[in-house]
Amino acid sequence: MADDLKPHHPSREDWNARTRLVHGGIRRSQYGEVSEAIFLTQGFVYDTAEQAEARFQKAGDDEFIYARYGNPTVRMFEERLAGLEGAEDCFAAASGMAAVNGALSSMLKAGDHVVSSRALFGSCLYILEDILSRYGVEVSFVDGTDLAQWQAALRPGTKAVFLEAISNPTLEVIDIRAVADLAHAVGAVVLVDNVFATPVFQRSLDLGADVLIYSATKHIDGQGRVLGGAILGTREFIRKTVEPYMKHTGGSMSPFNAWVLLKGLETLDLRCRAQAETAARIAAALDGHPKLARVIYPTLASHPQRDVSARQMEGGGTVLSIDISGGQEAAFRVLNALRIFTISNNLGDAKSIVTHPATTTHQRLPDAQKAELGITPGLVRVSCGLEDSGDLLADLEAALALI
Repeated sequence: MADDLKPHHPSREDWNARTRLVHGGIRRSQYGEVSEAIFLTQGFVYDTAEQAEARFQKAGDDEFIYARYGNPTVRMFEERLAGLEGAEDCFAAASGMAAVNGALSSMLKAGDHVVSSRALFGSCLYILEDILSRYGVEVSFVDGTDLAQWQAALRPGTKAVFLEAISNPTLEVIDIRAVADLAHAVGAVVLVDNVFATPVFQRSLDLGADVLIYSATKHIDGQGRVLGGAILGTREFIRKTVEPYMKHTGGSMSPFNAWVLLKGLETLDLRCRAQAETAARIAAALDGHPKLARVIYPTLASHPQRDVSARQMEGGGTVLSIDISGGQEAAFRVLNALRIFTISNNLGDAKSIVTHPATTTHQRLPDAQKAELGITPGLVRVSCGLEDSGDLLADLEAALALI
């Protein structure tokens, strides 16, 4: 058989997502372990003083100095996630918020201008409104779904644009390609928090994002065990901008957490697809329910950005939101009546979770700001897990019947 007719093994660059999630970034020790090793060490030793001097001057790709900014287990996680996203590099952070803070603070200084969507997680708003403004960074907030507002707020010299691909908790979907085009026209860097979209359903770097941010605590772990975050982008941005800031301020990921998250990545695609299938079924079943003022899910015909989500997402994600008629009292009665869903403030977990944003994740916001963002007293965020979808739907319907 001619060489060009022989079957060829797919190269690492041609691997599909599920293969990359299992095999990407593996470093095996001399023992040839199947499961990735946990290198629980804060430092590393050198054979000679000259070797230590050389490593501090320039560490090689597989050389490490101190776990605050480099560890073999952490590096496996970084390389696997970067390979999945098609990013040049990744820096693993202690939490999702450490990643948000690190990505923004490492690149901004007094006098810089940032434009951000206003529909954000409460802690993201705190970083932008309180911390960055305290140090002289000017932040302009816009309705992320209104391209005219983005265009009006951006100006020559704007340093950065920040947005959630899908907003928390009202699930607004932002047209990333359109926003990125506007931002790049004035030289701004586009930073996207991709948590709700997940690496499975949206590749935001392909849509024009320059920097990608994850709370690995959510879907990447997916089982409520550890905290983690990640910043992805060009090698120059990660190593020359992010790494110096993170290694000196201490927001890096622990080796143990990195190992847990590596295990989470192996099943990420399978879990997210099953969870999204459940979310879509529940959203469709509850849409128009007499006890609900609205059901919010990107694939529903009633969603204002349904066309945008269809263009840039492979699926609707694992989270839906429902607005219970009767406000907070009715919402609390429903939450307290649920038997399968867990009341918590996490999402993307194997266990289905319900959250009342107005009194938990977004409680610090003034009532007027909550109203502007659509966070009503009756709004409940529903994160679908891996339980049977019929059981989850029956649990919700039974609880709603009590109000």
